[in-house]
Amino acid sequence: MGVKIGISPIAWQNDDLPDLTAAYTMEQALREAREIGYTGAERGQRMPGDTEGLRAFLDAADIALCGGWCSGNLLMNDVETEIAAIAGQVAQFKALDAPCIVYAECSNTVQGNRAVAVNDRPRLGRDEVMAYGRKLTEVAKWVTGQGLPISYHHHMGTIIESEDEVNWLMEGSGPELTLCFDTGHLLFGGGDVAATLRRWGDRVQHVHYKDIRPDVVADVRARGLSFIDGVIAGAFTVPGDGCINFQEVTDILKSQGYAGWIVVEAEQDPAKAPPYEYSKLGYDHILACCERAGLAIDGHV
Repeated sequence: MGVKIGISPIAWQNDDLPDLTAAYTMEQALREAREIGYTGAERGQRMPGDTEGLRAFLDAADIALCGGWCSGNLLMNDVETEIAAIAGQVAQFKALDAPCIVYAECSNTVQGNRAVAVNDRPRLGRDEVMAYGRKLTEVAKWVTGQGLPISYHHHMGTIIESEDEVNWLMEGSGPELTLCFDTGHLLFGGGDVAATLRRWGDRVQHVHYKDIRPDVVADVRARGLSFIDGVIAGAFTVPGDGCINFQEVTDILKSQGYAGWIVVEAEQDPAKAPPYEYSKLGYDHILACCERAGLAIDGHV
């Protein structure tokens, strides 16, 4: 069994910056993604909300649901309230054979607030993160009991951004909580991509291949810009267009026996980075990395 290659439609349909991608439709996003060769797409906000409507929408594009964002509020909620809040999405993703639910704490995130510098994100200490991990494990036990993995997405602007915070969360949580490993967010957050992947490979359920432009990231940090401003400026890009060594990442995944989804997620201004062109660049780069690593790709002819 090999990996599967999916994409987030965020390059065509940006949920946080809808005006940036107003010229594109979700139908176009899925059609072009499938034409390039992607076999899965993560859920976008402008896809149908109901399960059967979403199933029909994806089937029409001949593309699978390969995950999707879940906004967590566990810092504010008790475990029972949080379970009730996410139960509908869990049921939907299970019904549509998604590989996992991609969960991130959003109760105090600044990722969508253009008035706040990403440098000024909320922070917790080690003990607080580990306590959060124990609490999240109780939610994860319920989710896995429904037959669906839950994968935590470390993300810029949130309480789990740095390599240390990823380590603390994994150390403080049980095996029921898996990791959505995101290369771009980890490097933007100052982490060591290869070292973190090697350390937590046995917990990785889902992988986002996101590249960064280091000069843009450095400018965002130096000038105290928001996460949104960083996206607009081009902090992120597709694999092969930035500075991350995806061959090394792919070699590590091969050595760990990874057999899940590799998902391209690269939000940027389509006027500067045409979605089809860049999404194809990312796909072709992944193909080359997988071929050199000896990592088979399911569904690729």
